[in-house]
Amino acid sequence: MAGHRNPDFDADELASAIEEFTRSNIRLPVGEKHSFTTLSVLHTLTRKGPMRLTALTATEQITQPAVTQLVTRLEREGLVERQPDPDDRRAVLVRVTDAGARVIHGRRQERVRRFSQLADQLTTEERHSIAAALPALTRMAALMDSGL
Repeated sequence: MAGHRNPDFDADELASAIEEFTRSNIRLPVGEKHSFTTLSVLHTLTRKGPMRLTALTATEQITQPAVTQLVTRLEREGLVERQPDPDDRRAVLVRVTDAGARVIHGRRQERVRRFSQLADQLTTEERHSIAAALPALTRMAALMDSGL
């Protein structure tokens, strides 16, 4: 329910904070430039392991032709590779290569560095509040991934 407010929780305030945080986080300067979709596919494959193109289409919310074209480009760049699906030899799985995993790992290291800098600007109480919220935010992310 849009704008639902609860005395213990303001979903609108959380959505606004996450949107602003995500906007800034996505735009962190990095040496390698990749599109958001490219990074999302690499992150998904790094986190979930090899996937069929149809599964990537669903998780990335882009069309089958677009995901096929993107995977072909990423394969040329050496960031992913296709391999036979052991459960169905007619299908292929896409998996992230070591080079693709390094892209994601490098971006994560940059985020950790930046978050550390930002946290240094916060009060001890603010840092404790963020630390206390992490389990609940992690659980919310898991619920989102499960389709809730």
